[in-house]
Amino acid sequence: MNNNLIMYILIGSIVLFLAIVVIYLIIRKKMNTSEAQEIKKLREGTEAKSFSTEILFQKLYVFYLKTPFFKKYLLKVRRRLAIINVDDEYLTRKQSASILTKTLCIIFPLTIAIIALTHSNMLLMFILLLFELFMVDTFMDGMVNKIDNKLLKEQIDFFSEIRHAYHEFNMVEEAIYQVAQDDDKPEMSRQAEKIYEVLISNDPESELEKYYDVAPNSYLKEFAGVSYLTKEFGDRKIDKTSLYLKNLNNITQEMQLEILKRDKLDYTFQSLSVISIVPILALQPIKNWAISQFNFTESFYNGKTGFIVQILIMFLTFVCYLLIGKLKDNGSTAMSTKNTENPWQEKLYKIPLVKKIIDLFMPKEGTKEDRKLTKKMKDAASKDKKQWIYINRILLCVVTFVISIFLFNYIHGLVIKGVYTDPTEDYNVIGQMASKDEKKAMKLTESDNQYLEYYKGKPDTKQEEIEKVMRQGKVNKDYIESNDEQISTAAERVLGKLKTVSSETLQWFEVLMALVFAIIAYMAPIWMLTFQAKMRQMEMEDEVMQFNTIILMLMKIERVNVEIILEWLERYANFFKEPISKCVNNYESGAWEALEQLKEDVTYLPFIRIVESLQAAVEKIPIEDAFDELDTERDYYQEKRKESNERLISRKGRIGKVIGFAPMVVLFVVYLIVPLVFIGITSMTNSLNSVSTGTGN
Repeated sequence: MNNNLIMYILIGSIVLFLAIVVIYLIIRKKMNTSEAQEIKKLREGTEAKSFSTEILFQKLYVFYLKTPFFKKYLLKVRRRLAIINVDDEYLTRKQSASILTKTLCIIFPLTIAIIALTHSNMLLMFILLLFELFMVDTFMDGMVNKIDNKLLKEQIDFFSEIRHAYHEFNMVEEAIYQVAQDDDKPEMSRQAEKIYEVLISNDPESELEKYYDVAPNSYLKEFAGVSYLTKEFGDRKIDKTSLYLKNLNNITQEMQLEILKRDKLDYTFQSLSVISIVPILALQPIKNWAISQFNFTESFYNGKTGFIVQILIMFLTFVCYLLIGKLKDNGSTAMSTKNTENPWQEKLYKIPLVKKIIDLFMPKEGTKEDRKLTKKMKDAASKDKKQWIYINRILLCVVTFVISIFLFNYIHGLVIKGVYTDPTEDYNVIGQMASKDEKKAMKLTESDNQYLEYYKGKPDTKQEEIEKVMRQGKVNKDYIESNDEQISTAAERVLGKLKTVSSETLQWFEVLMALVFAIIAYMAPIWMLTFQAKMRQMEMEDEVMQFNTIILMLMKIERVNVEIILEWLERYANFFKEPISKCVNNYESGAWEALEQLKEDVTYLPFIRIVESLQAAVEKIPIEDAFDELDTERDYYQEKRKESNERLISRKGRIGKVIGFAPMVVLFVVYLIVPLVFIGITSMTNSLNSVSTGTGN
């Protein structure tokens, strides 16, 4: 096997070398043509004299775009970066190619390591390489999140420069234009230019609504909205301070808290994803080490039980990896691109036959089940469509059933293969089997195999029949001179193997188990929505505190009323978006009644208090008086926000550690320690029984 592999590598290297030589000669010939020489003269003095990463990434972008497999991931990254870079095609292409290149630099060595560690186990290798496809998305998301976090940090410097420019020009749009000329921060400059274009447009209100749909984060939305209101209604002095600059300070404080939160989450989760993956990479090395040091474990690791434990560890690792990704989600641009995508589920749903099948499973609109699913999706802030979820559910169900049946058959085949190939010998307590003993054990296996072939298809064979054939030497001559006890032991062993081979077929209860696994897979997307909703509920307090900041910015702007505040809250809402939207739609028919309905639709007490203050501002008192405690207790709310973030990160960290370390614990306990202890004790017990029996005789 190794000699053939070396020969193939040598032949491949020679062919590759010859191909490079031929291509070089062809290119050299073309370069000597008159046309090529003319082009060369025209390009003289215009080319970069040294290596340029800028040009390299632009060329790599074109290459990735033409390559089918890479194109999918390139466009996925591009969609997110296009939101951050706002029409800067050059920068978007450069960053997209850079992120994909860095990801490939991580994936290729990992692929080589997987192949090197698992080349003897093709099924495990295939599963690990398939798992890599999920890891690619995680790596790229992490790199895009870094750019998103970088933009957030640039915004703080941008707002600081805006303050100075506003003091100089005393005009919002001029201050933004002046600061937007800074080329040191290209991502932020593009956003500033876009906001400037919105403010000076003929219809800034509608242009602002369009910008809200593509803004990379809520803080830029707030800045754009406050800038528009200040330009339209004018600025005013509050305690000898510009209200516009005071609002900028409020947004800056919000961003500082968000940056600290993201940094702490990244620090908490930076190694958990890797820790959750490591166990499946360690399966084969642990198996090889255990078998080499403790030969009695070979039957476990190469048999049915060991394979089942491997599958369970891989499944657990995959689930934990997904849960950690959901747990870490910081609400950046990852969620912003989902509506603009045209995923494979949508393409599949457009096929008439598939649409009919999916519609049969989907609940009818307006039913209890439909309302329940809609609520789960909204609680989880899912951007998927219902038909996408049901396509995922049905495909997961079918694929799980097929894979389960395949694995059951594979396990049966594994057991039968072990019967025919494993050395027929008692357990050794420590170390490998001696070469002499191994040859003797394999010779015994070959002898048993001849009897298994002789009785193949005859599962009702009796031990006495096997003993008779052994004495007569019909199959082989190995037992002609053996005594009755030796023949009886050998016949009992052969009969046991025969029953094992005959019984290792797909059973009815295995089909039933496959159906149970399929049902679990069918429910998995719904359970994932529930998990995501639970995690996002932990951030509900953070959203209400953001509402307080928005109200604090709006309440002192002249001509701002309750309806405008509700529209702003709707724009930034996540958990409370549906009830606030309902309230905004019903506001014209009765402000008090609409707010009263909003109170009934929500159960979170801090948000209900905001609604009660809005009710007071509708009929009784001015908005500024209704929310006066927000201004007077601003420091308290800031400290409360910090403490809330600390509790959120701490809770997520505890849950993340339990999930992240679960595969590692199962690997060492179930796959290494338990087999060594249990099989070792069993082996020693059998050995002691054999010794005591021999002594008694």
